[in-house]
Amino acid sequence: MPLPRRGGEPRLAGTRVVRTTLPRATPRSPKRVGRGAPLLSHAQRLTRRRHSSEQVPPEPEQADFRSGKWLQERAGGDARDPRHTPLARMGSRQRASGTEEVVIPCASDSDSGSVDLQLSNLDDVQKGGASVEFTDSDIADIPMLPQESLPDNLRLLTVQEPLSETSIERLVQSIQEVLHGELKGETQKLKFLKSLSSLSQTIPYDENTESFIHRHTAEIVHVLSVLVQEEPLHSLTSIVRQEIFVTITDLSYQNVYLLFGSEDREDLLGLITKSIISLPATSTPIQLLKIVSNQAIEQECLYRETFEAFSVMLQSLVIKDPHLEFFDSIFKHIDPWLQSDRDHERERATTVMAQVLKCLSSYLSLKLPLQFQRLGNLVAVMALLCGDPQKEVAEEAAEGTHYLLHITLRLKYITQDRDNNSKNLKETLKKCRLLLEQYSLKRFYCCPYKIVQVFEVFLDSRELGQFIMTILDSLKNLPHPCIQQTAGELLTTLVKSAEARFEKVPEIVGVICARLSIITLTCVRQQIISTVSLFVSRPKYTDIVLSHLLCHPVPYDRHLAELWRSLEVELSNTTWVLWRLLRKLQKCHEGPSQEKMAYVAVAVTDALYEVLMGNRLRAATFRLFPQLLMTLLIQIHHSIGLTMSDVSIPSGLYAEQEVPTEVTPLCFAIQATKTLLLRTLCWQEFSIMEKSGGWTLLRGEGHLQGVFLLANALMERSQLFAYKILYLLVPLINRGNDKHKLTSAGFFVELLKSPMARRLPKVYSTVRLKAWLNEESKLLRILALRGLRNLVRHRDMREDIKSLLPCILNSLHETDERIILLAIEILLQLVKMLDSTTLATMMKTLLSLFGDESRRVLTLCARFLNWKLPQEVYCKDPLYIKPNEVRRVCKFFGEKSKGKIDILDQTLTYSKDPKLPIRRTAVLFVGLLSHYVDTSELKRKGTDWIEKDLRELLQDPEPSLRILASQALFRIQRVGSTSEAETSVSWLRKLLCCLHT
Repeated sequence: MPLPRRGGEPRLAGTRVVRTTLPRATPRSPKRVGRGAPLLSHAQRLTRRRHSSEQVPPEPEQADFRSGKWLQERAGGDARDPRHTPLARMGSRQRASGTEEVVIPCASDSDSGSVDLQLSNLDDVQKGGASVEFTDSDIADIPMLPQESLPDNLRLLTVQEPLSETSIERLVQSIQEVLHGELKGETQKLKFLKSLSSLSQTIPYDENTESFIHRHTAEIVHVLSVLVQEEPLHSLTSIVRQEIFVTITDLSYQNVYLLFGSEDREDLLGLITKSIISLPATSTPIQLLKIVSNQAIEQECLYRETFEAFSVMLQSLVIKDPHLEFFDSIFKHIDPWLQSDRDHERERATTVMAQVLKCLSSYLSLKLPLQFQRLGNLVAVMALLCGDPQKEVAEEAAEGTHYLLHITLRLKYITQDRDNNSKNLKETLKKCRLLLEQYSLKRFYCCPYKIVQVFEVFLDSRELGQFIMTILDSLKNLPHPCIQQTAGELLTTLVKSAEARFEKVPEIVGVICARLSIITLTCVRQQIISTVSLFVSRPKYTDIVLSHLLCHPVPYDRHLAELWRSLEVELSNTTWVLWRLLRKLQKCHEGPSQEKMAYVAVAVTDALYEVLMGNRLRAATFRLFPQLLMTLLIQIHHSIGLTMSDVSIPSGLYAEQEVPTEVTPLCFAIQATKTLLLRTLCWQEFSIMEKSGGWTLLRGEGHLQGVFLLANALMERSQLFAYKILYLLVPLINRGNDKHKLTSAGFFVELLKSPMARRLPKVYSTVRLKAWLNEESKLLRILALRGLRNLVRHRDMREDIKSLLPCILNSLHETDERIILLAIEILLQLVKMLDSTTLATMMKTLLSLFGDESRRVLTLCARFLNWKLPQEVYCKDPLYIKPNEVRRVCKFFGEKSKGKIDILDQTLTYSKDPKLPIRRTAVLFVGLLSHYVDTSELKRKGTDWIEKDLRELLQDPEPSLRILASQALFRIQRVGSTSEAETSVSWLRKLLCCLHT
């Protein structure tokens, strides 16, 4: 009894044989099968026995994706070709009686014409003449793709005589026995599969059959999984696999899907895919070495027909797949094999995927919502395969990509925002057509980067991210160096074309950083790094990329260091990128000092060092030199005395390694500053810092001295840089925390020596320095006086500084030697401009300073008064152990100074100093200087106040001080008694004179 028809559904059959390394067996029309012609393939006879007899027209000419040799193989073998004759001797499976001829409908290649031709017809489509996929009235005014007619050789199945109820019951019973038992031997397995396939044909007219199959779907899936697992993985010796594929295909045509809908079914699809694609290549010597010629050919045909049945099975699943649910699952399971490192596995997977895409393109009828959300992944994989070194793989991928473009066009029509994006879509199609018109079809599909240029116009931001992540993930296991190179070209091409339409950029950059260590080809490494450069060049992504790159352990490993050094940004954006990196460090200096340094400050400092070492942003480095130098000097100030334990390191950053102890935040800042000077050609400044110990000064308590040294070196050797820094510091000083302010102010006051300082408004020069003189910070007061000392050198600015004399004179009463010295130096420049009152006040203050132990202060005072101090003043030993030197010093002051009583008063203040050497010297000086005090002046003021202080020192616990105090007291008392005696003698003389007269 002939088998009944499957129903009114269109059936796919006779697609071309899956490519292997052996020739293809091409399906023929029954009317062409005859003497001397190749017979139909075994898989085709198994799956197509129940079709109407109708001649298949010859296939139209297809787009030339392959070499001439392949086209000859595809066109069918010659009748005399011995390779096809064994097929006639191979037995076929007879599922039912009957002698009707079999017709093999094949999916047409009519849709494989020029892509650009089809696109050129888009604008000519009449409104309302949309294809069945796009009948929504909301998009009636949008030009549609022309309706593709169904292939001429695909026909509806003719009605066949149904099975009797008895036959159906027998089939059901035989299937139930297997479901509750087990299968042993190939014969039983084939019988079960034949019964299941035959029973599937009764579904259209027998409700009990449909109910039975649906009730036992889970058991059927389990049995099929067992059958697949029992087949050997490394050989193909029976047609069981082939029969499994045919059975699943028959059930799929009856809307019974054994490979979708549950986890078990998905697992079955994975098992089937692995069992067929992982088989060894048919030309493997292990398989064919000892097989005779005819056996070898039969083995080859079995391989080929099994692959064909597998391909037909997958195609049958996407004929009716409006939501692309089945296609999504197929791609998920085929995807790993598309990226296999074995050539024959990659070839099989690519061929199958190309055939599935062709079938889907022919029968595409989309409905929302779509389950396939991995268009970007698929485009990336197919583009990679188009550049495969294996010609067969590249050719199959080219054909698949051709159909994928058709699918993408329709996909974007159905998923577009019809209210807002219809115009955008038409513009996209126009751009796509213009790109395609530039290349011939064959040349287009042979150039992966050109494929990306066309597909990019259709991919949205999410799909663009999928594309890039797929390419980057594939770098882990790409089998050939040339594919790595293709991947690099695809990445750079896509990023250049898509510009600012990406999402998840941090994830992309993260994967790039992780993949750098496994990319061996230098050219590919540069292409991957250039991808990061392209991202960081876009203002939209600059901060995002930089922030992610900074979230790595320091010091950076060699791969990340190479990335920083190799960043190559467009000239127009170099300053922007370097500025954004620098700004992240500046923000760390703006707030109050924290207990721990922010990790980003250390990371940015190390990144700046690497970028400067690479010297790819040279123009921006020169342009931003003032900001870079000052920021790094401030970072040095913040880093003094810190270790990595004083840095707030994010948790998990050093998960796989310990925090380095041999590096410190300070060493990163110093090396970045040195590199900045060298890259900006400041060789002489660098040398001055080296010879004068400037780098050592910057590292410690002498930080400001190091800043002064570098500022003076720049003024001497690079005046242009110095002037730029001066104007930068005008607003910069008042920003940030204390360390930021001190370093900036230190550099600023040193630059006031330059002639450009005269151009600064008063508010930024003298007014600012006056405010610093009133600050509580001693360092700021010192910097203020240093700045005034530098400004007073400019004659035209002395009048402005003269108004600050009260503040300067007050500085003479400070206890810090540095402040007093700076104040005296300023006064030396202003003395000729002072009035008599101010000059008298100043002289009195200066004279009082001669009691200061500081030799520098004494020297400046003597210089100011035009005195030449005796050499004993400069004695290096303590004066209290050399009384003769002290006596000569006191004699000098006795002869030169008129206000010796004031000097005694000033000296007595030091007798209460906490330092013992100063107290001893002061007491000795009081005693010896008293010999030169004017007796009349001493009588007028008396000696009680001096004797009182000295008597208190007689109670000091230090014996040496008590001795010196007693000696000084004796000298004071003697001077006092001498004064009284002289007064008495003078009175007597006057009295005697009066008596005589």
